[in-house]
Amino acid sequence: MKTILVPAAFLCVGLAVASPGWSADLTPLAPEAKVVETPSGWSFTAAPYFWAAGISGDVAQFGLPEVHIDSSFSDLLQNLDFAFMGAGEARYDRYSVFGDIFYVKLGADANTRRGILADSVDVTSKAFAGIVGVGYSVLEDQSGHLDLVGGVRVWSADTNIAFNGGILDGRERDDSATWVDAVAGVRGNYFFTPQFYLTGWGLVGGGGADVDWDVALGLGYKFNNAVSAIAGYRATGVNYSNNDGFVFDAVLQGPILGIAVHF
Repeated sequence: MKTILVPAAFLCVGLAVASPGWSADLTPLAPEAKVVETPSGWSFTAAPYFWAAGISGDVAQFGLPEVHIDSSFSDLLQNLDFAFMGAGEARYDRYSVFGDIFYVKLGADANTRRGILADSVDVTSKAFAGIVGVGYSVLEDQSGHLDLVGGVRVWSADTNIAFNGGILDGRERDDSATWVDAVAGVRGNYFFTPQFYLTGWGLVGGGGADVDWDVALGLGYKFNNAVSAIAGYRATGVNYSNNDGFVFDAVLQGPILGIAVHF
C-alpha cells in the first residue's frame, strides 16, 4: 500500500472558516476563535499551517509489479519538489460550507516485493486532492460544537516508475488516474478553559476508491478573538485501483502546527 501522492501534505497553506465557538474546520490549522461575525452573520478564518507527514503504501501501473514506499518525514524532505494545501469554510449560524485542497510533487526511492524484480525503483508522483462539503451543528453550547458533515472529494494522481537492475532493469512507465469519492463524518471542538481547547474531525467514504478516510486531533490555544494556534496529529489514507492496473494505496500521517487568523 503506497503512494507518493500523500507527501503533498507536507507543506501546507490553509484557508479555513469557522463560526463563533467552532473551529475544527476541515484543517487542523483552523482552530476555533470565537470569531466576530460580519453584519450578514457570516464568519471566516484563514489559517496557514505545516503538516510534517510521512507516507507508506503501494503503487503500480500497466500491470507491472506493485512498488512499495515507506518514507519518514525526514526522507520526504530530501525528495519533495513542491507541496501546497489550502482549506476554507463559510459559516452561518449552525450551517457551514467548506473546502479543502492539496497538491504535491515528490520523488522517492522504492522497492519491489522481496527485491527480486529490481534492485531499486525511482518513483516520481504528482497528486491533487480537493473536497467540497457542507456541515450542520447538532450540538452547540458555550464549551464547543459538534458538526455532522458530508461532501465529495476528487483525487488526481500521476506517477512515474523507473526500475533499476534485476529482471525489470531499464523499464520506465508513467500513468495517471482521476476519481471521485463521497465522504461523511464529524468535526468539532471543546474548550476546557477560556484559552485551551481540543479540536478534531473524522471522515470516511469511498466511491472511485475502495476506502477514503481522514482523521485528526489537535490541542489549540486562543491568544485573543483574532488569533489562535494549534498543534496536533493528522492521518489520511486512500485505496484506489482500476482495470488498467493503476494502483494508488497509501497512508500519510504526521504532526501539524498552525496559526489561525479570524475575521
